[in-house]
Amino acid sequence: MNASPPPNPTPTPPPSTPPPPPPPTPHHPPTPVQAWSEVHAQDVSHSRLATAWITLVHRLAPHLDQVPPDLLSAAGVLTTAAALPAAAAGHHWPLLSLLLLITAALLDGLDGAVAIRTNKVRPLGAVVDAVADRLSDLCLLAVLVLLGAPERLATAVGAALFLHEYARARAQGVGLTGAAAVTIAERPTRVIVVAVACLGAGTWPEGAPWFGWSWGALCLWLWAAISAIGGAHLAIALTRALRQ
Repeated sequence: MNASPPPNPTPTPPPSTPPPPPPPTPHHPPTPVQAWSEVHAQDVSHSRLATAWITLVHRLAPHLDQVPPDLLSAAGVLTTAAALPAAAAGHHWPLLSLLLLITAALLDGLDGAVAIRTNKVRPLGAVVDAVADRLSDLCLLAVLVLLGAPERLATAVGAALFLHEYARARAQGVGLTGAAAVTIAERPTRVIVVAVACLGAGTWPEGAPWFGWSWGALCLWLWAAISAIGGAHLAIALTRALRQ
């Protein structure tokens, strides 16, 4: 008998080639608003005014990369203080105060922008910035007093300001972040209110039309109303956060 031919061996499949790894996800640097929000633990992306302002100062920041951020913070305080003599001079001099306050506001934004760009963000810098902001706020209140605001009301508004900032810091300490920690009574709003007072006093030194008040008094009452709204906003947000 003839032997049957051996069966054909089963072909061995070629080894499977592992799928190629997915392409790496491109790393996009944070936008100026995202970087600012991360450093300050406040999400301001919902505010068009804040977004426009942060974008502006970050465009100016490259020209000041060699300047220490703390020096910019100090320059902002000194520039705000320089607005006091011009406000006290009366007549059209408060217009000079207006220009100085705008310059100081730019410096206040540039210190953080430069720190982010040059990778110099540090806890001490945050403390310096916060102290500089509070000193500048006191100067803003003094400008309003020099423009005719009552001193007792200025003292009360100043106390409310410090209480507001302290409450916000404590709220952030217990986890209140994002838009809930940002109110209408922020520092840019305060600068705008005092800038309006300087513009009005420099343009109409006799006082605010239709009100019969000095520009300092009118804008301080506006500041007080904004502070009350901001304080209520923060209190409600904090209460809701603690209940969760």
